[in-house]
Amino acid sequence: MEPKSLEGIPRYLVASGILILLYSVGIAGILFQLHPDFILLTPLNLLISLGLILWLHEEWSVGFILFLAGTYFWGVLAEMIGVQTGIIFGDYQYGRVLGPKVFGTPLIIGVNWMMLVYACGIWVNQLAKGSHWVLKGILGALLLVGLDILIEPVAIRFGFWTWAAGWPPLRNYIGWFFVALPVQLLFARFFGARKNIAAQILFILQIVFFALLGLLA
Repeated sequence: MEPKSLEGIPRYLVASGILILLYSVGIAGILFQLHPDFILLTPLNLLISLGLILWLHEEWSVGFILFLAGTYFWGVLAEMIGVQTGIIFGDYQYGRVLGPKVFGTPLIIGVNWMMLVYACGIWVNQLAKGSHWVLKGILGALLLVGLDILIEPVAIRFGFWTWAAGWPPLRNYIGWFFVALPVQLLFARFFGARKNIAAQILFILQIVFFALLGLLA
């Protein structure tokens, strides 16, 4: 039975409604330039989004918590190496939009990795239900790469990060795939049977958010 909250309203409706409102305000705030520093609320958006989808996660365990922590540090480490060496993704630098940085890497970027890895893993479980976990892991990594293709133009336009060549090289997408693959495989192997409607809606909202801003901004 779906857990209830807020006077009997299912939690997934509460979480999904907040997410839709959050991303709608985000699109409007950026498109209509509600405030010069509106874009700096991005880290808060990421934290709330992750919190809402994890609120709906069932069957919490030490293993799942370790997976989340590992995904965070894996993502941050990959980005740090990427920023400092250019080896993984290419030559790029982060701007100020994503907040405080260590070794040129915003600490919030690990939250983004956690959120997207989880949401992609949940979606793949629905799209490839019954498939082998290795295939699910590969599909999850490819789904992340597909989203990054939408993210890049918007992120560059609004100063999330900049590329030395002005545009991401092919290496960036290859890097995304191979950084995402290990954690997507782990998710598919150990947590891939989970359902989370809010996580699925979040991924759709990410697509809508970056597609609309890419077209209209």
